[in-house]
Amino acid sequence: MSLNIGLILVITLVVMGAIWLMDVLIYSKKRGENVKEHVLIDISRSIFPVILVVLILRSFVFEPFKIPSGSMMPTLLVGDFIVVNKYAYGLRLPVTHTKILDVGKPQRGDVAVFRFPEDKSIDFIKRVVGVPGDVLEYKRKVLYVNGKPQQQQKIGIYEGVGAGKVETGDDHLNERLGDVEHQILVNPGRELRCPYLATGPVTVPEGHYFAMGDNRDNSRDSRCWGFVPEENLVGRATMIWMNLDWKRDGFPIDWGRIGDPIK
Repeated sequence: MSLNIGLILVITLVVMGAIWLMDVLIYSKKRGENVKEHVLIDISRSIFPVILVVLILRSFVFEPFKIPSGSMMPTLLVGDFIVVNKYAYGLRLPVTHTKILDVGKPQRGDVAVFRFPEDKSIDFIKRVVGVPGDVLEYKRKVLYVNGKPQQQQKIGIYEGVGAGKVETGDDHLNERLGDVEHQILVNPGRELRCPYLATGPVTVPEGHYFAMGDNRDNSRDSRCWGFVPEENLVGRATMIWMNLDWKRDGFPIDWGRIGDPIK
């Protein structure tokens, strides 16, 4: 199970706040003016505001994530550190993930972070290719949305770097998903394999989304485990703020990716 940073922040905030409050209401009145306060009280008073700000920003504004796999290549590479807009799909409480304000909904083409339907302790990142009511089909490496094939244009043969070298030789394509243009990888000689492979046609039910990786033949996504429930949404990926790949030849940081918007 992955580390629940949100829960740790909430527990720390409650503990620090309780210590600080007890000092204000009880201990400070018993302590003389010349008596030095306990170091734990001093730490609690100093840390509480910092943790509160971090928790608010992380829960309702932005949260950093690291890309662990190549399923979103070439859009996102292994070692990319990204910023996720937490309020794009509604404001949610930390830990319980209860929505308290409906701000917006995923659009077809969004790169979204969500809690994995089969294990909610794990965060996944994929591209939303189907919204409620869409009829989807994936055949002969082409995505069909409501009966219409999404246009693809070949850019060339992909040359991967670092951890992405394994995808060298794939077809590098530009895909138009509605009004959103983005790049994908397709391997003509490889087929995605999983116990349950939904290639369509499937209809996206209300309150759910269909998500796929841009690395179409190397992505365990909705074709394998089904739809993403709305309550599992975390936010929309917006920007790359760092790239660190120790398998890259030479210097491990790709300075050219820093600050790139995620399309």
